[in-house]
Amino acid sequence: MGNSKSPKFETTTLWDYPTQNYGDKPHGYNKYSGVTPAFVIWNLIQRYTKEGDLVIDPMCGSGTTIDVCVEEKRKVIGFDIVPFRNDIIQADARHLPLKNDIADFVFVDSPYSDNIKYNNHPNNIGNISCENPTFFSELEKVTQEIQRILKPQKYMAWLIGDQSKRKVFTPVGYRLYEILTKYFMPIDWLCVVRRNQSSNTGIWHYRAKKYNFFLRGFKHLLVMKKIKKL
Repeated sequence: MGNSKSPKFETTTLWDYPTQNYGDKPHGYNKYSGVTPAFVIWNLIQRYTKEGDLVIDPMCGSGTTIDVCVEEKRKVIGFDIVPFRNDIIQADARHLPLKNDIADFVFVDSPYSDNIKYNNHPNNIGNISCENPTFFSELEKVTQEIQRILKPQKYMAWLIGDQSKRKVFTPVGYRLYEILTKYFMPIDWLCVVRRNQSSNTGIWHYRAKKYNFFLRGFKHLLVMKKIKKL
């Protein structure tokens, strides 16, 4: 394993990390909006890939997946609709410039509504509210593309959160799970504790108590396997 300060190997369905990064060098950019915890990617590739395997991240953000995979001797290609850095390829996750059945593993950390302003690209899924059915139809297009590029008998994982806004709860994780199971076999459903989000402050905890609502405390990590071609 490539980093002398690697994280622990997770053996339960509850993953909790106090920081975004591990080790003595950055994996991605920890100030990036909605940055992926590097620990999550590290654990997934230990379980579901081996050295030399090709990992694809269709929504690569600040490049966390790339940094972890390079360090762990995996081949990796990261895409984003608005690339954050030069080694991320510009592409829409619904239309990836890849051949069929090429990936050994696919990881996605997608928007779960329009709560974060990533960029102004008109086709950015993160500009659509999860209260709008179009949001889920666009996630299904991403799902279909993952199914196309992933090799049979290989795995994918998707990190996503729910939304509660103006006392309207949207079970984003559950609805995404329903979509994914149309194309993949479910392997497991994990919970990743949310830390360092803007709502984890005294004033927001006060409001949650006063106005009787819950702050989001975790994200869903859905692990799936491609059994065969559609």
